[in-house]
Amino acid sequence: MRADLEFAYDLTRDEARRRSAVLEALGDDWNPTAVLAEEQRAEEMLYADLDDEQQRIFDDLVEAGVLPGRVVHRAAD
Repeated sequence: MRADLEFAYDLTRDEARRRSAVLEALGDDWNPTAVLAEEQRAEEMLYADLDDEQQRIFDDLVEAGVLPGRVVHRAAD
């Protein structure tokens, strides 16, 4: 015969420790705004100068929801 067991575990402390470890690993010089700007530049370069066939495939993938549309994003200055 098995008794019903209740089990609860508060993840608050573990989550705080995980976040602290992530921030420590990133270091003091990590700049999320600069990282985002670099990612946007890389995406712009990736999809720049597509020929007609490549552009058609890209448009099909955007329409199908596989890729996000190319929208100009600007990080706040």
